[in-house]
Amino acid sequence: MSETRQSSLNPLPALIFSSRWLQLPLYLGLIVAQGVYVVLFLKELWHLMLHATEWTEQQIMLMVLGLIDVVMISNLLIMVIVGGYETFVSRMNLQGHPDQPEWLSHVNASVLKVKLATAIIGISSIHLLKTFINAAAYDEKTIIAQTGIHVTFLLSALAIAAADRIMPAVHPKEHA
Repeated sequence: MSETRQSSLNPLPALIFSSRWLQLPLYLGLIVAQGVYVVLFLKELWHLMLHATEWTEQQIMLMVLGLIDVVMISNLLIMVIVGGYETFVSRMNLQGHPDQPEWLSHVNASVLKVKLATAIIGISSIHLLKTFINAAAYDEKTIIAQTGIHVTFLLSALAIAAADRIMPAVHPKEHA
């Protein structure tokens, strides 16, 4: 919405519409969290390099899965930061930028929910794989609980995708 259009709004709708900018500190905080994950990744990578010659293949695999987990959580943060800002706060005007993510050109709240659900399933899969590889370190109840949580994530993502599919598409022109 242009400044001219927003300034012509009545004060209450203008205030409500402007309140979207209160999310900016939240997205900036997620950028700081992303930095923390970069530090964690580098720390774990250094740890892997220091012990690579003395660890077993299973220990190395668990460490690498931990690194993948950090990357996937970082990807989730990027989706929330970029997609959320673009969807709920303000357009980034990245059209034509060579680094614009492909998915950003058609992001909306519905697409973002499905992408986030898929990312959470990926993260959960990594955690579950780590548990299965190191199953001797866990009791049966823990393994069953983690599997149940993963299945719950899967079913939730399917429900979100199904709901998204059956909801009628609303185009901006229909709101005018």
